[in-house]
Amino acid sequence: MTFISKFIRVRYFAAAVKKRCSYLLILACCLLGVSLSAGAQGQYDEEHMLPAIVVGNDTFPIIYLNEVQIYEQLTAAQRRRLKRQARRDERRQEKYDAAYTRLRYNVYKVYPYANVAAVLLKDVHANLAKMPDKKDQKKYLGKIEKELNKRFKGELQEFTISQGIVLVKLINRQTGRSCFDIIQEVKGGFNAVVWQGIALVFNNNLKREYEPNDRDKDIEGIVLELEANARAAKRS
Repeated sequence: MTFISKFIRVRYFAAAVKKRCSYLLILACCLLGVSLSAGAQGQYDEEHMLPAIVVGNDTFPIIYLNEVQIYEQLTAAQRRRLKRQARRDERRQEKYDAAYTRLRYNVYKVYPYANVAAVLLKDVHANLAKMPDKKDQKKYLGKIEKELNKRFKGELQEFTISQGIVLVKLINRQTGRSCFDIIQEVKGGFNAVVWQGIALVFNNNLKREYEPNDRDKDIEGIVLELEANARAAKRS
């Protein structure tokens, strides 16, 4: 079969595909026809085998091309609109990147405190279980509170509002309990309600559950990265 006949058959075959990709497919098949015709007298090359389809008595190689959008006769207004959209998309991406960078910094900063809270809560539960007397429990909790204030009060006071919000979420992640429930257990229901009211003023919510697959997925991804880095550091 001559190259001209191949080209004609390829044109009819290409007419069946989507209009916006037809010219690309015709060009690709033409180039393949030239390549196959030139290499017919050479040796068989397994490295360049291609998938193909059979149409009648002919076999056509298949190459998958990336989609290309073709715009015909754009007006000046359309071009301006596309440029404005491109600029908006770029600014939106820049804002997201900046917000993600801040979030990553905040997660790395507050994650150790959430881990301390998880370990401490476990110890507190274990020790309270050994104290049937309510007075002993109250005295023990007061002692823990003083120790925590002495150790962490200055550091926690330096947290920004955004870091406080992330801390509340990570405490819920690490302990499986909301900060509201923890405060209610340790300090009583009245104190829990008071602290919840204060948190709401600063756009926080002590009752909110951590959602790793939804609105907290960025935080979850950063935590998984942090934990993977910690494991790699231990192995090295």
